[in-house]
Amino acid sequence: MFEAIAVTLCCGIATAPLFAQPIPQAIANPNAWPAQAAPIKPDPAMERRIDALIARMSLEQKVGQVIQADVGSVTPQDVRRYHLGSVLNGGNSTPTGKYNAPAGEWLKAADAFYAASMAPDGNLPRIPIIWGSDAVHGHNNIVGATLFPHNIGLGAARDPELMRRIGEVTAIEMRTTGLDWTFAPTLAIVRDDRWGRTYEGFGETPEIATSYAAPLIEGLQGRIGDKDWLRGPHIIATAKHFLGDGGTTGGKDQGDTRIAENGLRDLFSPPYLPAIKAGVQSIMVSFSSWNGAKMHGNGSLLNGVVKGRWNFDGFLVGDWNGHGQVEGCTVTNCVPSIVAGLDMYMAPDSWKGLYKSTLAAARDGKLPMDRLEDAVRRILRVKMRAGLFEAGKPSSRPYAGEFQQLGSPEHRAIAREAVRKSLVLLKNADRILPLDPRANILVAGDGADSMTKQTGGWTLSWQGTGTKRSDFPNAQTIWEGIAQEVDASGGHATLSPDGSYSTKPDVAIVVFGENPYAEFQGDRADVGYDDERSLKLLRSLQADGIPTVSVFLSGRPMWANPFLNASRAFVAAWLPGSEGGGVADLLFGKAQFTGKLPYSWPKASDQTALNIGDKGYDPLFAYGFGLTTNEPGDLATLPEDRASPAQADDNILFGSGRFGNGRQLLIGAPGALATNPGPTLITVERTDRNAQEDSLRLRWTGAARAAAAIVQEESRDLTRQANGDLALELDLKVNAAPTAAVSLSMNCGEQCTNGVPLQTALTAIKKTDQWARIAIPLSCFAEAGVDLSHVDQPLMLTTNGQLDISLSSVRIAPPSGTQLSCH
Repeated sequence: MFEAIAVTLCCGIATAPLFAQPIPQAIANPNAWPAQAAPIKPDPAMERRIDALIARMSLEQKVGQVIQADVGSVTPQDVRRYHLGSVLNGGNSTPTGKYNAPAGEWLKAADAFYAASMAPDGNLPRIPIIWGSDAVHGHNNIVGATLFPHNIGLGAARDPELMRRIGEVTAIEMRTTGLDWTFAPTLAIVRDDRWGRTYEGFGETPEIATSYAAPLIEGLQGRIGDKDWLRGPHIIATAKHFLGDGGTTGGKDQGDTRIAENGLRDLFSPPYLPAIKAGVQSIMVSFSSWNGAKMHGNGSLLNGVVKGRWNFDGFLVGDWNGHGQVEGCTVTNCVPSIVAGLDMYMAPDSWKGLYKSTLAAARDGKLPMDRLEDAVRRILRVKMRAGLFEAGKPSSRPYAGEFQQLGSPEHRAIAREAVRKSLVLLKNADRILPLDPRANILVAGDGADSMTKQTGGWTLSWQGTGTKRSDFPNAQTIWEGIAQEVDASGGHATLSPDGSYSTKPDVAIVVFGENPYAEFQGDRADVGYDDERSLKLLRSLQADGIPTVSVFLSGRPMWANPFLNASRAFVAAWLPGSEGGGVADLLFGKAQFTGKLPYSWPKASDQTALNIGDKGYDPLFAYGFGLTTNEPGDLATLPEDRASPAQADDNILFGSGRFGNGRQLLIGAPGALATNPGPTLITVERTDRNAQEDSLRLRWTGAARAAAAIVQEESRDLTRQANGDLALELDLKVNAAPTAAVSLSMNCGEQCTNGVPLQTALTAIKKTDQWARIAIPLSCFAEAGVDLSHVDQPLMLTTNGQLDISLSSVRIAPPSGTQLSCH
């Protein structure tokens, strides 16, 4: 029996509290879910064609069709040899290995993979490959593309027809580079704003995502029945991530959604019905679990609900090695997932081992042939519907090579409109907005002239970090948009990130907020925003009697009471994308604020799972709130005491003179480390870099082999970070070059020597006599034999000789410094 759960109504949409009594099982009853007819009538001629193809295909070809590899781990030759049906580019993968590979290289790579899939091979039929990409706010992997606001901002716009136009632009820009499949839209209903993917959701209730699903998918794919459906200016779309990914306990990415079946159905599934009705051709399965059972292995939902009850006849694709998390599976061996209904494994770097094990399972009957052939049929059906068998190489298809479409004026105009409609005005004391562009305006804050901060994650790189201004040739920062408007009006605008000025301005615009992140890197302990530098800046301007307008960049609603108090006006700008001019349009009254909160805004830092309809609902600003400049916008002084202690970033091992949570420095002989063994082997003292005693100076005496290690109370699993191309990054200065080999290791134990050699890099840094930043990919430690699933010493520096270094920061992050090789 399934537990009964109270359902309340919000905005015409049924919602349900997530956490009730213990929930007994994770097996769905498909008959308890709404039935839906297939939106596309079967095509007998196409099905006969598929029958004939399957009859001619070898078993190796059938297995190859159900496996997708990442372009960073596969070659066109591999595609030909293993008959792979699909490739993808992960968040940090490009055809050249460089995050800013030019558009032409993408098109060239698309041709190469296509040619490999179509190369003659005896009497075997030729099946064209498809290439999937996370084009989640425009064609965001490509330099020069139009970048729309992330979904959280689009949710504030409340404009379904705008979504259609955004889909159309994204599809055309993808076509220019030869790509034909996007992993979008995300239809998650986000119930805990600690989740690092909050900005990927349109809102906290099903209302917005359900209204957006069909027009956005039709913008991407075209309309069922039209001649250009899935062809010409259109591509294949993906509804993701099925199901409940936004409801995990504690907002933990890849976590467990604890909810009764009717709650899962009523709260999380509504957007999928219009998505399927609009003809979406692929659905991505979530990493997350439902009541302890991984979605990648839940046949009652995949086969029973999606394919059975909803009559979905496209294919189900996995998420990044998600099949490996199913009980009894590894990333290279997982028959249960395909038996449960998965049609295409996303096996970015595990594809070869998975191919071999799946082929063996098909040969010995562990993988039933009818299930394998059903998966192949679904993939072939989508490829045929998209016309890929007749389309020719990607560079010969419509729009291919028309790189002038990337960031074209027409496309950017739609993105600018989206920015205008996405911003939410939370405070407007004395109706300070709109501003007079003829005034003397100071523009401050670290986000004012930063494309990286305003575009957020999933922008040229997975985490959205490591980019530079020149990577955005067809874009405008918020500062640039303000300056253009002010200059055109005869006013005067000055950019001063730190807020300093020589002539007192009439008003200051301060742009600040969260730094970019994606997925689990963005998971938080609470929703309190902590930024001492920006707060000090606001208060300094306030003390000088300068009216201040705050433009807050974030991927979620956040407790920001001190910042609200220090601002005359406060704008939630979310992650607006490439069109900073859209922000200027609203600040100067060229358009009116119309955005409404898609998420409730917390009044305390620990209001992390705050959703309209919940018992005791008490936000600072309710779901749907949003001022215009024509109404009073004053706000009483807010309490500034944090309800939860400020949480350190768990990825910072050492910084600002402090060690991260539960971490400390141990030194001494390897295998005999201690907090204070005496100065015989290594001396440790505080030193200064940017502030008093914000760094450590470590000196190896050379008396014997010695190590300095950062150790932590609880071990940590870093395997996913390694798969995501993150690095161990150090900011250091070499005071005296090493006189012997130096090894940097993780989780040493008896494996201390199996690290990454550093002597050459440290010697080179010494020659500069400057602070430097170096990054060692986590994958290097895996190659060296470190068990990354159980890391208790995330850093150990070991040498037999003398060495003198100053260390100001150690963290796990996307590499932004000089990246070292593994050997």
